[in-house]
Amino acid sequence: MTTHVAGAARVRGNDYRSLEPLPEDLVPELTVSVVVPAYGGQDKLDLALAGLAGQTYPAELIEVIVVDNGSAPPLRLPAVRPELTRLIVCGTPGRANARNAGLAAATGDVIHWLDSDVVLTPGAIEAHMRWHHAAPYLVVTGYIRFTDAEPPGELPDDLEGYFEPAAPHAWIVDLVERTGGLTDNPQRPFSLHVGGATSVNARLVEAAGPMDDELVLGQDTEMGYRLGQAGAVFVPEPSARAYHLGPTMRMRGKQPIDRVSHAFVADRIPAYRWLRGHPGRQWKVPYVTVVVDGTAGYDQVRATVDALLAGTVPDLSVLVLGPWDTLDRDRRAPLHDPGLDLVLVQGHYRHEGRVRLSATESVDPAVPFVLRLPPGWVPGEDSLARLLDLARDEGLGLVNVLLHESSQGVAAARLERASAFARARIVLAPGEDLDDAVDSVSGVTWVEGETYGFTTEAGALLGRRGAYRARLEAQAEAARLAKEAERLRAQVAKWRDEAGRWRKSTVELRREVGTLRRQVAAAERVQRSLRGLVSSTMKRALRKGLRD
Repeated sequence: MTTHVAGAARVRGNDYRSLEPLPEDLVPELTVSVVVPAYGGQDKLDLALAGLAGQTYPAELIEVIVVDNGSAPPLRLPAVRPELTRLIVCGTPGRANARNAGLAAATGDVIHWLDSDVVLTPGAIEAHMRWHHAAPYLVVTGYIRFTDAEPPGELPDDLEGYFEPAAPHAWIVDLVERTGGLTDNPQRPFSLHVGGATSVNARLVEAAGPMDDELVLGQDTEMGYRLGQAGAVFVPEPSARAYHLGPTMRMRGKQPIDRVSHAFVADRIPAYRWLRGHPGRQWKVPYVTVVVDGTAGYDQVRATVDALLAGTVPDLSVLVLGPWDTLDRDRRAPLHDPGLDLVLVQGHYRHEGRVRLSATESVDPAVPFVLRLPPGWVPGEDSLARLLDLARDEGLGLVNVLLHESSQGVAAARLERASAFARARIVLAPGEDLDDAVDSVSGVTWVEGETYGFTTEAGALLGRRGAYRARLEAQAEAARLAKEAERLRAQVAKWRDEAGRWRKSTVELRREVGTLRRQVAAAERVQRSLRGLVSSTMKRALRKGLRD
């Protein structure tokens, strides 16, 4: 459960620019626990602890917990280290287990994850903590640079001079740059949560839960996702710089690492839509949970639930609320059972994998969206998908759907973004309506149910078989149209050939007409010459006759 913090500053979306980090001239108050899981690598651990010993943040506010994850020989604490440093042992292998052990021992207001081969620059923790004084729900990540320099025997005073040139954490830099510093409605800001140099408010970690020790890889990203669901705002801080001693495992083999990671995180991070391309399978954490009152009558409940299951969003679960544990079926006269409709709903959906019957509303906090839909209202095939697109594209925390309005009141559905409601609960002022707090941190809108395809009439459900048939019909129609287009292209080619022949004939006819015109002109000239000759001969003959 997310902890309420009275008077907490409010951030809309992930636009942390409205916050004012603690000014440098004010005295900090928050404590920080730096959790350093380690397995071997004593030389690099010594350098990481020396870097922590040189921090500008007050030493009395920093505790360091080194977790030896079964190293042989065991790790030891070097002479150069922060004063408040402890070494504990976690015998269960795995970085997630080691971090969770350190988390359980931490007492700070802020948890700072630090890998044992990362050296912080002197002002790094101070840069983190200035942000955490501004709001109690932040995740701050510093900028790591990867150096190929040989680890020195002791930490040099000039870190930049020794470790540079070094390569930036390229994909984080790219993510930050193309999203305006993660302020332009980024869809997956939680990707910023990397374990090498990230700090998190301890109450936020408590709300999200510890790292998932079932994951082989990808624990940082999965925890970042749950932190986002708990209301986190993710802040990149360029001045919190660090050097990673050598490349990461992912840098040495991105494709095989992603192959293993994606196989597990697809089940747990619904925001990774591209990993959920299967058209019908179920996932551990669905993209949306729909809450329906199961006591409204069998026919109404079935019309709503069946339409949801047949829609274009298969990545969902339906929570049907009702007193299912109290049902006492009368098997001798079932038609006279006063709870018959509840019995029918229970019997109809008991074995449907995407439907859960529950007496209380218990939605997994990792589910990104919750739709509350009155029974009897039937969504169209694409209604839910369109609402989800609206909420995602505009970064909305709540979409109210007006279904019906009368003198008796308003019937409405609600699509809630879980992360927005979690943050709203953190900043909620006494007496303030929760929806108003959601509006301040994410945005609220109303839409017409009819516009989005909601009705009270249950139509024929196409489902997968209907979609299959429609696809076959579409493919057949496409083939027919392709054949017709081919026929028309052949006809056009024929017409083009015919037109070419006509153009050629026209040219030849024009030439013949020109020849004939010239011949006629020549004949006319001959005829005129003959007429002139005849006329002259007749005139001479006439004059001679007159003289005789």
